[in-house]
Amino acid sequence: MKEEFVVQEEYVSGEERNLTVLKTSRFFAGDGFTVYDCKGQLVFRVDSYGPDARDKDELVLMDPQGRCLLTVKRKRPSLHQRWEGFKGERIDGDKALLSMKRTSLIGRSRASVIVEVYDKPGVEYHIEGCFSQRCCKIYNAAKKLMAEIRRKVDSTTSVMLGKEVFSLCVKPGFDGALAMGLVLVLDQINGTDEIQLQRFNHYFLNVRNEIERQLQSQCLNWALFPFSSDFN
Repeated sequence: MKEEFVVQEEYVSGEERNLTVLKTSRFFAGDGFTVYDCKGQLVFRVDSYGPDARDKDELVLMDPQGRCLLTVKRKRPSLHQRWEGFKGERIDGDKALLSMKRTSLIGRSRASVIVEVYDKPGVEYHIEGCFSQRCCKIYNAAKKLMAEIRRKVDSTTSVMLGKEVFSLCVKPGFDGALAMGLVLVLDQINGTDEIQLQRFNHYFLNVRNEIERQLQSQCLNWALFPFSSDFN
């Protein structure tokens, strides 16, 4: 049985851990996260400084003191939204530890993501589900569930909270820092999909408006000069 890939040993536990992830801005992908354990203690953070941060190709996962644990960087160009992961703070020349990419360009909202670990043949992870709905599962190569993203329910009122707050359940033996790093990539992929959808909707609306304008113009001409064709 192959051992699980570990980025930071200190975040591997023999017990299941339920983390609460808070997206610090609901308006932009990658605008920052804070992650808390079941006791309300800060575990991870991802800082950001305004809406322009969504266009950055590099995100850094930190511990509560600001120590860099994992850096994820987008590879360009890449149709499949490929990202690479580096231990700690990435500097030029560093070798990536792993690669994450969408497996298909079809069915974007529910497209799965594969995580390939470099220099560890046979060790890989598959992410299935819909991150925009906060419903994803992370499996290892043996199809064993290693982590799960799901909607957060208030334990006192049994009310489901908004999507900016969600749960990250990390199974025993799986690296919590790696799990949160995968969340960052999923958030970026989902954010890119939303931007592309907005652009498509904007283009489609412009085309529809132009067609309607031309039809109205033709109808107006016919109403004013219904027999003009008879004189040609």
